[in-house]
Amino acid sequence: MPRLFGTDGVRGLANRDLTAGLALGLAQASAAVLTQGRRAESRRAEGRRPVAVLARDPRISGEFLASAVAAGLASSGVDVLDAGVIPTPAAAFLIADIGADFGVMISASHNPAPDNGIKIFAFGGTKLPDDVEDRIEAHLDHDKLTPIAGDVGRISRFADAEDRYVVHLLGTLPHRLDGIHVVLDCANGAAAGVSPQVFTDAGAQLTVIGANPNGLNINDGVGSTHLDNLAKAVLEHGADVGIAHDGDADRCLAVDRHGNIVDGDQIMAILAVSMAERGVLKDRTLVATVMSNLGLRRAMAANDIRMIETKVGDRYVLEELNANGLSLGGEQSGHVIMTDFATTGDGILTGLHLVAEMARTGKPLHELAAVMTVFPQILVNVRGVDHHALKSDEVIAAAVREAEAELGDTGRVLLRPSGTEPMVRVMVEAADQATADRLAHSLADVVRLRLALDSLWDPGPVGANER
Repeated sequence: MPRLFGTDGVRGLANRDLTAGLALGLAQASAAVLTQGRRAESRRAEGRRPVAVLARDPRISGEFLASAVAAGLASSGVDVLDAGVIPTPAAAFLIADIGADFGVMISASHNPAPDNGIKIFAFGGTKLPDDVEDRIEAHLDHDKLTPIAGDVGRISRFADAEDRYVVHLLGTLPHRLDGIHVVLDCANGAAAGVSPQVFTDAGAQLTVIGANPNGLNINDGVGSTHLDNLAKAVLEHGADVGIAHDGDADRCLAVDRHGNIVDGDQIMAILAVSMAERGVLKDRTLVATVMSNLGLRRAMAANDIRMIETKVGDRYVLEELNANGLSLGGEQSGHVIMTDFATTGDGILTGLHLVAEMARTGKPLHELAAVMTVFPQILVNVRGVDHHALKSDEVIAAAVREAEAELGDTGRVLLRPSGTEPMVRVMVEAADQATADRLAHSLADVVRLRLALDSLWDPGPVGANER
């Protein structure tokens, strides 16, 4: 059977893949696994029950899923503090802030409204390691906790959840945002309430779009996966910058005053240089994934900043940050993690600090983003191939070497097998778009020819550019 937990919790089509019954079971299993150990025993010895924070984004299915999770937790003897609709990073912060035993966030992030997901956070607001997720999944088939009478949990409203989070965000700022006009796109998601408030409180002049969630319009043509409307609004209002979140506000992408997109790599470059100048970038090191643009590596080297690469996924970035006590990392997609202030990617925190750097330096965003030259990057997904055989195929290896020799130090090649389906991702960066496109599709042809699952014959050795 495939693993229930994916790279970011349990996700699927709500009420088909992700049902109320599964949500109830996951809550009960999580309670059984995450309320063990000295902390829980000490709490029980004092006559107190374990505590969990529960939150969701505004998609309609979150209502019944939250009810199922709350029932599962309370029936297992866990007191539930229901924070309602708040961003994922807010839920993570609140878990740490009040010392809750764990927490649950119901969200499918940037996915469309019919999908939903369940993310579980450990004590301290950190994501669960794989082995703990596996224990929870295994416990779905075990007996559940069944306290009775006064030992069952209570469900209550986390009344000051948003206020605590807003105060926290404002306290992280190195500079106020006075005088900067920001267009804020909340993706009709979890940021719709708190993000406009905190940007206003920080002093920004604000124009808000995508802040009218109705349960069905989350990520629908708005947010960090649909930046056209944000760019249009920035130009129409003559704003200084546009900030876009995704559905659960753990991502941030930006648009400069000319309508140009500033992605996660560029945001990380700006923040890393700023933090290094201010002496708060620990070990002068940035953590990013192998998919980050070559321009980011060049920019970091030019500013005497070390860059560590991880596998794709913000959880791997976070693992590296925590293992080495580092302060900044993230992904091109806009997951930016600032460990001095957060335990996970926080799109509102990232946006605030990006705009604060504009205010601190007096420079427009396009000038700050010029610290990094973005290399043209082409990604081709080759489907229907034996991705397990990628590393052992010498013909593909020879084709890659040939492409790398042509690029020299002006680009790079990355072939990456999918972890979940028969697909190989071919990525090429080059100094110009035409070269990147030509080499990427040439390598994709070789991968398709060599690894096609429906091939009934051995094509024999071929060169990188032969058909």
